[in-house]
Amino acid sequence: MTKLWLVGARQAGTNQPKFVAGEHYGGAMTLRPIDANERRARLAARHCLAPEFHAKDAVEAATSVVCLHGTDPATVYLSAWARVDDFEVPDLDRALYVDRSLVKHLAMRRTIFVFPRHVLPFAQAGASNRVAAAQRRSVAKDVEAAGLHTDGEQWLNEACTHVLAALSGGREATSTELRKEIPHIDSAMDYGAGKSWAGKIAFAPRVLTVLSASGKVVRASNNGAWRISRPSWAATESWLGAEIEPCSEDDGVRGLVDLWLRAFGPGTEADIKWWLGSTLKAVRAALHELSAVEVDLGGRTGYVMPDDVDEAPSVEPWGALLPSLDPTTMGWFERDWYLGSYKQALFDSNGNAGPTAWWDGRIVGTWWQDDDGAVTLHLLEDIGADGSAFLEREAARLNDWLGGVQVMPRFPTPLAKELSQGGGSNRRMR
Repeated sequence: MTKLWLVGARQAGTNQPKFVAGEHYGGAMTLRPIDANERRARLAARHCLAPEFHAKDAVEAATSVVCLHGTDPATVYLSAWARVDDFEVPDLDRALYVDRSLVKHLAMRRTIFVFPRHVLPFAQAGASNRVAAAQRRSVAKDVEAAGLHTDGEQWLNEACTHVLAALSGGREATSTELRKEIPHIDSAMDYGAGKSWAGKIAFAPRVLTVLSASGKVVRASNNGAWRISRPSWAATESWLGAEIEPCSEDDGVRGLVDLWLRAFGPGTEADIKWWLGSTLKAVRAALHELSAVEVDLGGRTGYVMPDDVDEAPSVEPWGALLPSLDPTTMGWFERDWYLGSYKQALFDSNGNAGPTAWWDGRIVGTWWQDDDGAVTLHLLEDIGADGSAFLEREAARLNDWLGGVQVMPRFPTPLAKELSQGGGSNRRMR
């Protein structure tokens, strides 16, 4: 069992203890090393990716990675498919729209995630409120710039009041319906005047963004197919049966960091800061309050929870096909230990990951669909006969599951664009 050592205060002027995991040799401290192989074994089990660790349902799959990435609606379903045996679309629909045990919510990095219900208080206090404040300032400024009102904050408060009144009594309504009913929000501002890309930005969706990030409304029923987002909106209290339980920002950040470390740890301060969309100050405070333990990640300081310092058991070689923006692919800022040199091919210029093929804890290629909807596997390196055969079976399984339904990534990567134009070798599943 790895020993924890008390080495003094984490910061000057504090009385809080600082712990590291490791051994003393001749009076010097050597941090407990966690190499890439152990990190890969951890994610295989904790992210429900290795077949023997698959989740029992979509809620467990989401919980295993804190939350599912929801910017691309298809990602939520494909992330669940990769982690749940015999998964079907209605299984996730039931969790989202009937049981409401999973909830779409705007949070970290102004991104839509699908959260298990118990995580919502942490997400709201630790991330969403900060997003809401920034969005409020932006909308108010643009309202004044567009000449809608001399006091943008007042205009926005009135707009929010109108929307919440329209959604009272448990009603659901689309953005289009709300715009027709509430003239106050049916306005837009020009952008790019004189440019070829000039256009208008409607204010109604931005008002809903503010209300969503504030925890006042949620994306309720979806009026499109599973891979298309056409949400109705509902008041949070009516959709969930209660308001999101309030907690302090510090408690929210600490709760999110705790969950991240248990799912993604070990990780660096940079990893957590990026995932949380917050500041190093907030991350360090949370690590401090959690008594997170320092470990050695190949010369970089990483952190784990105090009860998670022992060596993780090895895992049999495993493979997985993950969708664009999958939470495992996007879970860390420092990705070399599982991404290698493939960032330029598999991420777009804004840092959005495309579909990925994994073998034994590393990204080794991608998958895509041709014009007929057939799933195609494209490997970027030789992973041996066993690995290739495993991923080919996964591609065939995904091909059967999709049944020709095309899922178009919202953020195509350089490699995806090349493959769509017929470049590169591939294996086509029929």
